[in-house]
Amino acid sequence: MSGLSLYTAGLSLFNITTLIALVGGSLLGIIIGALPGLSAIMAVSILLPLTYGMAPQSAILMLLGVYCGANYGGSIAATLVNIPGTPSAVMTTLDAYPLAKKGKAGLAIGVATAASAIGGIFSVIVLTLISPIIARFALKFTSLEMLAVSIFGISIIAFISKGSTIKGLMAGIFGLLIATIGFDPQSAVPRFTFNSLYLNSGVQFTSAMIGLFGLTEIMLSLGKAGGDRSGAIEEVKNTFECFRHIGKYFGNLMRSSVIGVIVGAIPGAGGTIASIIAYAQQKKLSRHPDEMGEGAIEGIIAAEAANNACCGGAMTTLLSLGIPGDSVTAILMGAFIIHGMQPGPNLFNTNYPLVSAIFIGMFIINIMILVLGLTGAPYFAKLLKFPPYLLNSMILVLCVVGTYGVQNSLFDIKVMLVFAALGYAFAKLEIPRSPIVLSLILGPLMEENLRRWMLLADGNYFGYLIECCAKTPIAPIIFAVTILTLVSPLFSKRGKSALSEDALEQYEAKNAENK
Repeated sequence: MSGLSLYTAGLSLFNITTLIALVGGSLLGIIIGALPGLSAIMAVSILLPLTYGMAPQSAILMLLGVYCGANYGGSIAATLVNIPGTPSAVMTTLDAYPLAKKGKAGLAIGVATAASAIGGIFSVIVLTLISPIIARFALKFTSLEMLAVSIFGISIIAFISKGSTIKGLMAGIFGLLIATIGFDPQSAVPRFTFNSLYLNSGVQFTSAMIGLFGLTEIMLSLGKAGGDRSGAIEEVKNTFECFRHIGKYFGNLMRSSVIGVIVGAIPGAGGTIASIIAYAQQKKLSRHPDEMGEGAIEGIIAAEAANNACCGGAMTTLLSLGIPGDSVTAILMGAFIIHGMQPGPNLFNTNYPLVSAIFIGMFIINIMILVLGLTGAPYFAKLLKFPPYLLNSMILVLCVVGTYGVQNSLFDIKVMLVFAALGYAFAKLEIPRSPIVLSLILGPLMEENLRRWMLLADGNYFGYLIECCAKTPIAPIIFAVTILTLVSPLFSKRGKSALSEDALEQYEAKNAENK
């Protein structure tokens, strides 16, 4: 791997099947994002079992298309019915819907589309430039550094997750306990299997994910009215008018994209937080802050550029360090593992054509978002008339069939149902589910490196720790940052200082006014 080969080697993996998977995934992601109640994490978790028979590059690129497409698709529902299609579109509703009510729905969707595509392309450029550098640096990590990175990943997602940090940590620890089920990796002694042969290899990842997010979301949606769509705006035209406006806010576009990439690279942060921060920053710097929330184009650009730039940021940490940037990339990490690959620095050496294909594919995906979004907006608007009960029925069938198809096992369906019940209980108790996802992924990595380090220490743990830290300061720095992350809520009134309270209050007030 040298020079431009990392950026061109992936071309050999592209064929008609791969392109169909990529375009189909992007289109499906937009459709899913445009339907209120669905999300990227639900879509990727449900579609994961369908990729087993596909080539690795086709499977990964299809899921990436769904991921990026759904992040953008949420802006369509936000514009036309004032309901965020996905959580990351929550700030888009502030200006997109008021602009649509003025008879400019096409302009609002066009601006959201262009900002999403440009933010996504910017994040891909950062991904291609930064991830190889981080990967080369990470190749020098010993077991202690990898252990520190794993602990940091779980701690940061617990801190960022909605709700209290304590609840986030509880969910993370619960996920670590689930990850210990099965044979001990060193002694081959079964642990917590309750004499069940089905649990000897551990809890099936896909079954757990579909239960936690796919089935749980259906159960939660049954208790909701589905949002008032009586004020839906049906006429969408002149989407290409956006190019007359997008250049006026280039600074806003680039600043919001940078925010999105940085926030996306923080494990567990995600597009919702990025869009809130970018929106708040733009309001502070805007020449007309009073117009934001009343149909301002700059507000749409800030929110959409940031939440779509998160995709590249999240993939940066996944590919370079093997640490998922958010819940969706945690499931994508599972897709890598299912197809025989381990994300992380070694992936650049063992399968760099696939890494190259991901770089190229994500660039194409964002181009497809631009093309499909601008030309297909009038048709995507009609999706909002789809009956929610039919949609839930289709998703339920996909959940069951997809889970059973992994190993042709009814036991996996039972696992799915158990995790669905857990996910529903956690949601009602306001305990985040994302730390469970990350713990299921990072648990084995954490245990493997901890056990390896303990063997090398040979009983002299404190002395060997001092010796390792004296050789390189990486591990102690990561541990220090982890501790600061966990104790920082004690010195903050609300423990979520990264979020803009003004922006959140504005959204809540606007939402109450519309109701």
